[in-house]
Amino acid sequence: MTSTTTTPGDPTSGTTLTPRKPLRLWEVVAISVGFMAPLLAMSLNGIGVAGLVGSAVPFTFIVSFIGTLFVAYAFIRLTRYITHAGSVYALSGSTLGPRAGFFGGFALLGTYIFFAVCIAGACGVFFEAMVSELGLSLPPWGWLPVPIVVAVFVLLLNIRESTVTARTLLGIGFVGIVAMVILSIVILVRVGTGDAPVSTGIDLSVLLPGEAPISAVMTAVVFGFLSWAGFESGTSLGEETRNPKRVVPLALLLAVVLAGAIYVFVMFAQTVGFGTDEAGIAAFAGSSSTLTALASTYVGPWFAVLISILAFVVAFAALLSSTAAAARLLFALARDGFGPKSFATTSPTTGVPVRSTVFVIIVTVVLSVGLGLLGATSVDVYYWYATIAVLCMVVAYGMTSIGVIRHIFSRGSVIPKWEAIMPVLGLIFLGWVYFVQIAGQQPPYSYFPWIAGAWCLIGLVIILAKPGLAERIGSRLTREDLD
Repeated sequence: MTSTTTTPGDPTSGTTLTPRKPLRLWEVVAISVGFMAPLLAMSLNGIGVAGLVGSAVPFTFIVSFIGTLFVAYAFIRLTRYITHAGSVYALSGSTLGPRAGFFGGFALLGTYIFFAVCIAGACGVFFEAMVSELGLSLPPWGWLPVPIVVAVFVLLLNIRESTVTARTLLGIGFVGIVAMVILSIVILVRVGTGDAPVSTGIDLSVLLPGEAPISAVMTAVVFGFLSWAGFESGTSLGEETRNPKRVVPLALLLAVVLAGAIYVFVMFAQTVGFGTDEAGIAAFAGSSSTLTALASTYVGPWFAVLISILAFVVAFAALLSSTAAAARLLFALARDGFGPKSFATTSPTTGVPVRSTVFVIIVTVVLSVGLGLLGATSVDVYYWYATIAVLCMVVAYGMTSIGVIRHIFSRGSVIPKWEAIMPVLGLIFLGWVYFVQIAGQQPPYSYFPWIAGAWCLIGLVIILAKPGLAERIGSRLTREDLD
């Protein structure tokens, strides 16, 4: 695809510039892995799983890994044919039509923005944890300046050439993953040699469901799936990637598989590190940050401080990635006539959509700090906005899965028909995730489906009320090389 970089005066004028395509395979992988934030996920997401399935945490993450692969299939398949900054916007639009594309893209825009806000809250969470590990304390409102300060540095990096963002994420992500793996190896060696504060040993039964009921495992799978949230964010940089129809799908697959291997290994180490008896499971489920607790126990307080610092830095990297993805999607929508014309422009020197990037970061700060000023804690900001983001994400992912099914059965498709089972299973998995997020929830979580639903409904109303927008989207998408 030839990217269109428009003049400020008219986003439909057709003025084009040759796009910069500096990104390579591992840099696109870094964007997706940076959004997923493995150190952040492994510090928090196993806690709820342990409370539901006991010692079967690694098995639950294996099931989540399989479910994520089914969901990822649609993105991996379609990005072999479509290169577009709009991700779901283009993938579903090219297969289901422009109205469906805008609806899916608008849902994904909500996903990215709400995730950015929740990650801004996570920066506050880990800053408080870091200060606590250093023996200091903050007042209840002490986290409020953190999203503002972090946002300034995110902006400074995100308005530079996309390779700067990608390489920053690659470096931060690599250090965080190395620290987790080192800790996991130390845990396994000490437990395996009997030099550990637990006596349950290397219990391989945790790789099976054991006594955990299947209903509990399937409920806990949702927590595991959240660890892969944002795996598709690398698609938003397809127009800035060399040979994107080969690189982007491979990068998505590598990001999902790499994260899956790390998650299962680290969760196995954490489970045996806490111990697989009743006391160990209770300690796992009751921890506020599992990696920090285990680092202190198995290495020393200094390593716990290091882990808490790295967790904060990884949260920063996730904010960098999520705002970059949101800005690219906003740019793609504005390029087709939705939103201010200025959002459809890019920097002539870096190729970055600077104005949409600034807007996304301002919204992120306002929503995170604004909720804090109303009395919410940093933990509240993290979990509340994460829930809203997940509900929007399920809708966006579902649109892409439906789109690839439509494409498989379309005339002239070269994809074997039997492959349709993959996105069908992905849709079933997404439906279950959505159900678990809304069934039996208590306030304020019972309000969040209404907020996510209202966001998606706004997208539907916009595209139905503006037929000209659908025509512009259709005109652009028909120029995509969809085989």
